[in-house]
Amino acid sequence: MGVGAGARAEAEVALEAARRAGELLKEGFGSNRGFSLKSSRLDLVTEYDRAAEELIIEVIRARFPEHGLLAEEGSSYRANSEYRWLIDPLDGTTNFAHGYPIFAVSIALARGEELLLGVVYNPALEELFFAERGRGATLNGKPIRVSMVDKLSGALLATGFPYDPGRIGANLRLFERFIYRAQAIRRDGSAALNLCYVACGRFDGFWELDLKPWDIAAGALIVREAGGMVTAFSGGELDLYGNEVLASNGKIHEEMIAVLGRP
Repeated sequence: MGVGAGARAEAEVALEAARRAGELLKEGFGSNRGFSLKSSRLDLVTEYDRAAEELIIEVIRARFPEHGLLAEEGSSYRANSEYRWLIDPLDGTTNFAHGYPIFAVSIALARGEELLLGVVYNPALEELFFAERGRGATLNGKPIRVSMVDKLSGALLATGFPYDPGRIGANLRLFERFIYRAQAIRRDGSAALNLCYVACGRFDGFWELDLKPWDIAAGALIVREAGGMVTAFSGGELDLYGNEVLASNGKIHEEMIAVLGRP
C-alpha cells in the first residue's frame, strides 16, 4: 500500500469504523449506565469502550485480516504484515461517563514507525478530523491549519494528567511553569482531541506525560498534516511508545521546549 491514492481503501475503512463506533457511543452518551475501574480510582472503563472496540476491530479485520492491531481495551494482533492499526475506541472515558461531550474515537494506521492515516471523531459534537500522510488534514471535510500565534505569552495551551496518582506531581510542576508563561491552559480530558484542537488552531500547544500510542497516533499525524509540530519534550523525534508528547503550531515550539527542559 502506498500513501495517497493507494491508501484510499484503508482510509475508507478507518472512516467507516470511526463513524460506526461514534454512532454507538452517541447512543450511549448521557445514559448514565455503569462503569468500572481499570487500574486506579481515576481510570474508568465503560461497556461502550469495549463494544466500540469490538465494532472497530470487526470492520478492520473484515477488510484487512492480515494487518496487525493494538487497541486500548486489550485487543492485540501481531501479524506478519508491516501495517498496524492503533485504536482508542473511547478517548475521554471519564468525560463520557459523566455526560461531558469531549470524547472521541481515535484510529490510526502505521507502516512500521511511519504514520499513514489518522481519524479522530467526536460524535457528540459531530466533528470528524482526518489526515493522510502528505495529503493535509481536514475537519468535516474542510482543510484545517494550525494557529499563527508566535509567542508563548499569547498562547492557549492544553495538557492532561496521568491516571496514576503517583505520577500526577510530575505534570503539576510543568503546569505551574507554563501557567506563568502562557495566556491560559485548559485540561479537558482527551489527548486525541487536544491534538486535533492544535491542528485546527483552537489550541496553540499541548504537552502530556504517560500517554499510550493509541492516544496520540491519529492526532499526531493530523497536527503534522495541518502544519504543526509533534515531538518529544526535548524536540527530538516523537516515540509513539515513549513517555511524552509535545505538539504545537511550530511557532511556539522552541519556547515550550525551553520550559519543559528547565530543572
